[in-house]
Amino acid sequence: MITFLMENLSTIIVALILAAVVVLVIRKMYRDKKAGHGCSCGGSCGCCPSSGMCHKQ
Repeated sequence: MITFLMENLSTIIVALILAAVVVLVIRKMYRDKKAGHGCSCGGSCGCCPSSGMCHKQ
């Protein structure tokens, strides 16, 4: 088991770093969504910078 870990240590480290980056991105997206940021065309036009083009008054 130790030889397997030593032979694949670089792959394991890269996989752990990538997993950490993915977790941080998902966490950031969740916090932005919860705070009302990250608005896209999903019905909440109050925070959309292009709302004037979609809903002309």
